[in-house]
Formats: sequence, structure tokens, C-alpha cells
Amino acid sequence: MAPYITDRAFTDYIHANLALPIIYKPINWAQVNLDDDYAEEIDMQQGIDYIFRDNNGSLKTVQERFREVKYQFYSDFTIRYRRDENIHQDRHQSEYYKMKADYFTYGITNCYKNASLDRCTDFVKYAIIDLKKVYEKIDNGDIIIRDNGRNTCAIKDNKIICPIKYNRDGSSSFFPIEISFLVQLWGEEIIVSQKGFI
Repeated sequence: MAPYITDRAFTDYIHANLALPIIYKPINWAQVNLDDDYAEEIDMQQGIDYIFRDNNGSLKTVQERFREVKYQFYSDFTIRYRRDENIHQDRHQSEYYKMKADYFTYGITNCYKNASLDRCTDFVKYAIIDLKKVYEKIDNGDIIIRDNGRNTCAIKDNKIICPIKYNRDGSSSFFPIEISFLVQLWGEEIIVSQKGFI
């Protein structure tokens, strides 16, 4: 099976079988059913995977990323940054530049994606992060994305300095943001719901 199919199958399974009952149901977010063409368009153009409606009728746009259990010891979430090696110039900017989702749901499962999916029964950790607040902090200089000489984020002068990291295959770069640092500096309102990160 091709890696993309494996990743897609894993993500779709985790969304339907774990995220909906374990993450969203307890906070009363109900998934809105979307036309397939519209769902594909907002995914490609705005980085929105799903739309939910809360108890008050407010719509919540969400991007999701689920990872396998081997990542359980990391305490950050990552945002894809650039794909400078892509032969298509218009594809160099990755999700950081196009993401319009209000929230980012990031979860580490209790299984491996190349194993039988029915072994995926829970999250070791997950968080729903208010992306609008994160991007606000980036825009006003409270979160700085640059090489900080480390592999992880650091707090300096009440700012979070996060490194740009590169995938081993050279396909893209990304930056991590330490979830506990967000809470330490700006309180838990930046995290809608979480398990295991703080």
C-alpha cells in the first residue's frame, strides 16, 4: 500500500472511531456533513478538514493531525512550513501559509499506523489548540519561528522561540510549538481541551 493511502486510511479511521467519540463528543461539538466537492476545496485552499457546530450553534473549523504511538514522548504539536524542494513554485508554501482553520486538533494514538487499525482504541495524548490565538501570537512577535540553535522551543523574555526543522527526506520543513509553553505564558484558554500534554 502506498504511504499516502496508509496515512489517509489511518487519519480517516482515527477521526471516525476515536476523535469523534473521545475528543469532540465530551465538548459537544457535532460534525457538520459537507458536500464532497466543498470539503475537498476547503481542505486544499484553506487547510480545513472538518467543520463542527457547538451547543450554541457556532461553527468551528478544524484541521486535524493524528500520529502513531512512537511520537508519544513529544510534548509539542507541529505545523508544516515550507516545501522548497518541490518542483512547482506555487507549492513551496505549506499549511502555515494557507491554514484558515480556527482550531488544530493534534492527537497521538495508542497504536502504530502500519498495524491493524482495530488496535487503535484511544489517544495517549491529544489537544485542541485555538489556532487564531496562536497565529495572533506569531503575528505580534510573542511566538518567533526561527533557528534557535536547538531542536525544541525555548522561552526567552516571555516569548516562545521555535526552530524550523527539516524532514529527513528533504521534502518539507515544519516548526514545533510546545503546548505547555502556550499554557505557561498565556493560560489554558489557548487550549480548548487536552489530555496528556500538560
